[in-house]
Amino acid sequence: MSEIDKKYEALFTPWKIGNVEIKNRIVMCPMGGTSLFGWFELTGCHFDKEAAKLFIERAKNNVGLIIPGIAPLRDTFWGKWLWQNPKMFEELKDFMDEIHKTGAKLFIQLTAGMGRSWAITDMIAPLHKNKFTRALIKPVIDTSHELASPSAQKSRWAHDIECPEMTVEQIHEIIEAFAKTAKLCKDAGVDGVEVHAVHEGYLLDQFAIEFFNKRTDEYGGSFENRYRFATETVKAIKEACGEDYPVSLRYSVESKLKGFCEGAMPGEQYTEVGRNMEESEKAARYLQEAGYDMLNADNGTYDSWYWAHPPMYMPENCNLDDVAHIKKFVDIPVVCAGRMDAAEGAKAVAEGKIDAVGVARQFLVDPEWVTKLVEDRLEDIKPCICCHSGCFNFSSSKGHANTQDLTDTMGLARCALNPETMQSKKYYVAPAKKQKKIAVVGGGIGGMEAAVLCAKRGHKVTLYEKTDKLGGVFIAAAAPSFKEKDRALIAWYIRELAKYPIEVKMNTEIENVASLDADEIIIATGARAKQIPVKGAETAVEAVDYLLGNKTVGDRVAVIGGGLTGCEIAYDLYLNGKTPIIVEMQDDLITTPGICLANTSYLRDFFKTNKVSVYLETALSEINEAGVVLKDKDGNSFSVDADSVILSVGYNPSPIASKGRHIHVIGDADKVGNLRSVIWGSWSTCMKL
Repeated sequence: MSEIDKKYEALFTPWKIGNVEIKNRIVMCPMGGTSLFGWFELTGCHFDKEAAKLFIERAKNNVGLIIPGIAPLRDTFWGKWLWQNPKMFEELKDFMDEIHKTGAKLFIQLTAGMGRSWAITDMIAPLHKNKFTRALIKPVIDTSHELASPSAQKSRWAHDIECPEMTVEQIHEIIEAFAKTAKLCKDAGVDGVEVHAVHEGYLLDQFAIEFFNKRTDEYGGSFENRYRFATETVKAIKEACGEDYPVSLRYSVESKLKGFCEGAMPGEQYTEVGRNMEESEKAARYLQEAGYDMLNADNGTYDSWYWAHPPMYMPENCNLDDVAHIKKFVDIPVVCAGRMDAAEGAKAVAEGKIDAVGVARQFLVDPEWVTKLVEDRLEDIKPCICCHSGCFNFSSSKGHANTQDLTDTMGLARCALNPETMQSKKYYVAPAKKQKKIAVVGGGIGGMEAAVLCAKRGHKVTLYEKTDKLGGVFIAAAAPSFKEKDRALIAWYIRELAKYPIEVKMNTEIENVASLDADEIIIATGARAKQIPVKGAETAVEAVDYLLGNKTVGDRVAVIGGGLTGCEIAYDLYLNGKTPIIVEMQDDLITTPGICLANTSYLRDFFKTNKVSVYLETALSEINEAGVVLKDKDGNSFSVDADSVILSVGYNPSPIASKGRHIHVIGDADKVGNLRSVIWGSWSTCMKL
């Protein structure tokens, strides 16, 4: 390795899980939607060739250990147990032969279920609540089975749904299924299995945590009883597969739980009602003694989801200190996951704090990132920005369960930044049948994506940008201090443009597309801020102007609009020592579907914990020298003092030309969305040119 790469050397040393040697310390962690046995598909459990393709590509690019996840032991649709499908395991055997040719090892993650954390959707919830429709859909999807929990309790997603208590018979049935499925995995050449999980508040974790487990039988009450489900599971697997067959456990060190749907912020002083560190020390040792060969560790539950699925607001390596502490109490390998930085992870491995680094989402955005690390091509690594808009976009707001649409529910583990991930049949780069002159108007993310993709296909591309900077409105979005990965993404795109024969014309505003010498014209001119008919609105600061630093604000700032942008602005204001006041017309912050609960719950919890003023179901009536005049849902007017007002009330598309036979409008210029819709839309257009 080069001199620069020496700080990563510890990552490329071998280690063992039981008797299985892993070639390096980089673990591709399990992600919902990457199951080799299909995921939430009406066709029922099957060997998933799209997932297999995903893992083969990563295995060829130097990952040490791959853990596909999550594989429900009982198929979500039709209720068939995995072990009842022998053909699937025959296909798995052939796949494992291909994996082993790369030198990688693979464990399959098996789950008992989600219980109260099962992300029941707004579409399914009403069907479950009605006894008749619940019985009617039971042969297809048994919602009572999916929601079954250690004790009767509210769903984490739909608070008006009570999850039924799981029977002892059901527990034993699941333990038996773990053993039978693990044996089939072993026979197919799978290197080990991972039990999901005393982790993240999923079913086994709900049994382990006294806050959720109110049982009075052998699976509730005492410490030993609460962890019995997890210990009987590993013992059953070992009995079926042999003591030397490795079994990993997905493990959350601390629950970071203050109460029902109440998580704890980093650094916050609070009373832990879930698994605290004292219990975790005991539990980790107890689970090792039961037979587990590795702890694949992080923190959190679905009530504090931002620990297990850290958004960009969470610090990098947010779980490292807690996981490193737990390693002191066990003799088995310990992996740490959660926004892990490769250099910091390597340092922790070298110092013996952890045994390996767990990485998930970075593998979705860039399948070659480990190879690029090895080859000292760090600048070529496409960064994950922790947006969760493709990979895990379960979303919820007041009065709603998971508002995710069916397509997204059935298509997790995709990537906003890389459309090919788990969608290779829909999105792919193919050489163009005929070279064309392509003009791309607008140098934002959508325009740069379109330019690069067209160049990859063999077209002659010219990109026009009216300013002296590439990035468009994303420059503003990337401006806050916590958006360092967004800024890295812009820099990555600029470097990508330079790799291809793309002519980039800066400071060039196109007013008439007819003047362009092009066979096809792509309009990627983005959107402009909405104007609101409110007295004094002209004195307010537009969101983009604040983010770009074009206009200064005072100490007390009213942010009009509690969507994602408005909340991120309020968060940025607070971090910079200001006092934000959020005004939102809806009954909750960030109500747009598709914005992951891990992200939104962090912001909601942050504002609550830090006593940021939030006015919901409230409209802006006037902006004046003293601040703002607001009107509540009952029509009552009141004033709030503010030194400055920032408007974040949305955007309207701003195309410079209409769609035509050879004119294509993409991204926000077509329909205002998010980065995923911008990038995926660019591909949908450019693949046809």
